[in-house]
Amino acid sequence: MSSSIGRLAAVSCLAWAGLVVGCLQPLKLAHDDSAIVLAEQRLEAPNPAGPGSHSVRRLYYGHGTDRRRAEFRDSITITTGTVDGTKLISTSPENKRSRRDYWGFDFDSLPLNGRIWYPDGDGPFPLVLMVHGNHNMKDFSDPGYEYLGELLAGRGFIAVSVDENFLNGNLRGENDARGWMLLRHVEVWTAFNDSAGGPFHGKVDLENIGLIGHSRGGEAVAVAGLFNRLSHYPDDATLKFDFGFAIRALIAIAPIDGQYEPANRPTPLRDVNYLVIHGSHDGDVSAFSGLRQYQRITFGEGEGFKSAIWMYRANHGQWNTVWGSTDGGPRSPRFLDLRGLVSEADQRQFAKVYLTAFLEATLKHRTEYRPMFTDHRTVGGWLPKTMYVTRFQDASFRPLADFSEDVDVTTGTAPGVRLEGDSLSTWKEAVVPLRWRDADLGHNAVWLGWNNRIAGDDTTQTGRPAAYAVSLPDSIRRAWGVTGRSALILSLAPTEAVPSPRKAAEDSAKGKNAKASGDTSVARTSPPAKRKAEAKDTIPLDLTIEGTDAQGHTARLRLGRYGTIRRPIEVNIYRRKGRDAQRLGRQSELVLQTFVIPLSDFADADAGFDAGQLSSIRLLFDRTKAGTVVVTDIGLSDLDPSFLSPTRGSPQ
Repeated sequence: MSSSIGRLAAVSCLAWAGLVVGCLQPLKLAHDDSAIVLAEQRLEAPNPAGPGSHSVRRLYYGHGTDRRRAEFRDSITITTGTVDGTKLISTSPENKRSRRDYWGFDFDSLPLNGRIWYPDGDGPFPLVLMVHGNHNMKDFSDPGYEYLGELLAGRGFIAVSVDENFLNGNLRGENDARGWMLLRHVEVWTAFNDSAGGPFHGKVDLENIGLIGHSRGGEAVAVAGLFNRLSHYPDDATLKFDFGFAIRALIAIAPIDGQYEPANRPTPLRDVNYLVIHGSHDGDVSAFSGLRQYQRITFGEGEGFKSAIWMYRANHGQWNTVWGSTDGGPRSPRFLDLRGLVSEADQRQFAKVYLTAFLEATLKHRTEYRPMFTDHRTVGGWLPKTMYVTRFQDASFRPLADFSEDVDVTTGTAPGVRLEGDSLSTWKEAVVPLRWRDADLGHNAVWLGWNNRIAGDDTTQTGRPAAYAVSLPDSIRRAWGVTGRSALILSLAPTEAVPSPRKAAEDSAKGKNAKASGDTSVARTSPPAKRKAEAKDTIPLDLTIEGTDAQGHTARLRLGRYGTIRRPIEVNIYRRKGRDAQRLGRQSELVLQTFVIPLSDFADADAGFDAGQLSSIRLLFDRTKAGTVVVTDIGLSDLDPSFLSPTRGSPQ
């Protein structure tokens, strides 16, 4: 009988293998343009991923009684206490009991454990705390950032990988506790710095602190940034806060957003430098949800900035050496398509380049690294050869139109700003979706579609190029102090939508009159049923940015000079054909690229143009005959020149 069962099992396995092979879709990767886009190394500075000048030392701190972590029991140099997290964590009695049986402690006695890499020197050195996200609590995650800890310590930072494995596993809504724990670790470091005779006495630069978090830890650093400035816990004011640390930089690696919401509201943050990175092939957090927190970062006065970077073919786990490529756990190779991933070495190389440069720029004020956050093409020699999309905004940015202020498509965000469309097929303001079904960025954009072709037998006939204009009044120019040092900033991404050719009558005087009245019906399109099916356009999309001053002088620049305008990149995370659309809802992520255009470049293009008298900016769709783009955060910035690329490509 056992042999019969064995034969049946073998047949079942063969049938399952056949089913998997039958459903396995061919590997499909987008054409990689990195050989062109990353062809230059424009930035003249030491590679931030290179070793620093400091010898690296290591030690552990912790409670000293850890049942499961020998290094935090037997190898600690500094003994720390425990903290009571019961007001921030709740779970079932059964789960609480099983966790206590495994760890040997309850939520009222959470240990403060950390592994440290630090420079051999007098300091003081900036402090950087790193924290993992959710994972199997028995497969300890904190050793997985050693590659970052070693690098940062060699470059003059104190780097700490914080142990929060006891918050992993089957807990929900605990990211407030993760963030709070980080702040309790910073408290410990203030004591280390003040402890005469201790290994860190006077060596910690407590005026320059950075937090790095991965996955749930990525949301936790934002929560920590919020709690750091509050006097009470938002969900139970009987828990008082007294932090107020000089946290200057937050880095989120593939973060979740909204697992915890203070007082049931999305986490707000203000006046802190912020970097978020995400991979296209993330099999855990499969949408770039960190862009939601990016949009919620606001600035008052100061010199802060925020940046977001999407890396093609990166996954969720390879940022951590313990997690590796299997985002869904040991069984994930059965359903995740791992064939298209970048190597673990390349993914971590990207992290070393950008995370270190961000900390150098924000905690050590190394301004030479700033241009790589406004234009990743400046560091083509440092980056793994794949594709990237980047967002950027600095503290001096003021929106002309962010499309979230009202439902009037003809008015901008700043008072008196007017918006006009000419010969557009699509003109609407709508929320920007995330890849997850029914999820969005929580922020609006304008959707602009055009087709300059004239419908009819002669398919080569075209009308005047469609356009979209943003006009600003004299009062804005004066109040904002617009000069040649100002920069125009906008974020844009193409979609796959291609409107039908316009009717000949739409290029008539009647159409031009309709433009003046703001009538969006000017661009009525032919019925879809009459339109021939077209293959997807693979030619790079481009358009012209036209500036006009108060005297009527006009200057034009090619948008592609300032960044890569990427068409949607289809991504298959799952092995089985159709599973991405079924589970996620979308085959591609709509990530907008930010373009930073100095107004002085308009003056360089036309000597008569006066940047201080800027009166309008026009998106002129003259370089691609048909398409649709999504645009948001159009505004002006008094950008420090150190953020600008040393060279920005050809002007036309």
